[in-house]
Amino acid sequence: MDRLDVVEVMLTAEAYNDNPELDEDDLPPRFRKAAWNGERTIERPLVVTEAFVEEMYGDDGGGAWEAIEGLPFTDRDSIDGTLRFTVSDLARDWYVDQTDEERVSRNPVLAYEFGEEFGVDYDDVVAENRPKEADAEWVHSLVEEILGEGEEAEEMLELVEIFAPEEIELSLDDIVLTEEQEKEVEKVMKAIEHRDYLREVGLSEIGKLLFVGPPGTGKTSTAKALSGRLELPFIEVKLSMITSQYLGETAKNVDKVFELAKMLSPCILFIDEFDSIAKTRDSDEHAALKRTVNTLLKSIDDISLVRDSVLLIGATNHPKMLDYAAWRRFDEIVEFPAPDEMMRAQILRIITRDVEIEGFDAEELAAETEGLTGSDLRLVLREAVLDALTSDRRTLTQDDLLRAVENFEKRKNLKELDMVGGSSPINSDGEGDGHDHSHGPGTTHGH
Repeated sequence: MDRLDVVEVMLTAEAYNDNPELDEDDLPPRFRKAAWNGERTIERPLVVTEAFVEEMYGDDGGGAWEAIEGLPFTDRDSIDGTLRFTVSDLARDWYVDQTDEERVSRNPVLAYEFGEEFGVDYDDVVAENRPKEADAEWVHSLVEEILGEGEEAEEMLELVEIFAPEEIELSLDDIVLTEEQEKEVEKVMKAIEHRDYLREVGLSEIGKLLFVGPPGTGKTSTAKALSGRLELPFIEVKLSMITSQYLGETAKNVDKVFELAKMLSPCILFIDEFDSIAKTRDSDEHAALKRTVNTLLKSIDDISLVRDSVLLIGATNHPKMLDYAAWRRFDEIVEFPAPDEMMRAQILRIITRDVEIEGFDAEELAAETEGLTGSDLRLVLREAVLDALTSDRRTLTQDDLLRAVENFEKRKNLKELDMVGGSSPINSDGEGDGHDHSHGPGTTHGH
């Protein structure tokens, strides 16, 4: 273990303890991860032990104490492994001599202490540091806190799936966006950055987006990737989670979901299959459905990015089914069309970047995949990889991908025939249902 790393941890804890104006967002994420104790705050004083340092940096055969025991200003409690400075000023002088600008600029606490000596601006370092809301530990501790409020709170949590930003592997760099979509992402980022200003000028009805487009065009992927870019927890709601066979329960569940979002703020609240709970309120519809839609509209009105720090994103494959009043609640409608040839080529380059392919030609494949979505292209790649593995190959060829496209198109046509005809094609042996089961469950969600 590197002695400079150990001293840096000890100095960070000491400076954090001595400066109450510093908070959790000033601590580097790795430090916070080791310091969380199940609560939403990191209590002072922070105590640095050998185990604490080794949790941060691992134990590569040399422990934390072994790394620093030769320094003239360090000591250890042999019982509990606490590490401490015998002379803090010596430790500080030693660190300044040993460290550099790059190290200080990665740690807001040390930028606060030593920034002037290295020409590092504390505010700039804080802005680059991941906030605590992005930590899985913070999100999970908040969930545990809500669970402690009783059975009703537990029921609320059962209606959603919650992800910390660091738990979402997908990034915006993995997604091909249209120019319009990129502009909307930029607007949202600016709205979050300038929430105080928007509140001052009375623009609270900002930050309600509706993603519209066919399945597989990236609506859910983009919403999740925004969680990572904006460093906000992601709350996902699906129709199956909140609909109930009991009259009136669905409306109550809608209420609970929006209440939970406010409790978990700042966050992104993502409602998939939005059309299913915001259907047009025709005169012959059941009163319970009308009540659900009215509850949803009121809940949308009562939540705000500016006021409540909740970014609301709805997604629909069937915009014509939406109640007009629901449309009007969203300040931005973002279209997700099927990708054109240029976008398909970009998607293919991204999804194949970790796969070795001989003679790879993204443009040729894009020309052969008219009408396929990003989700479809990923299925094509998966089929090509699995086919190659059956031949004990880990290197693909362009022909492998072209065959996978052809096979995908055949299966897609069979599915469409089945849907139009209302019956399943049967082969000469009387077997087969005409559906594509080759991918197993969970591959037709489209996002």
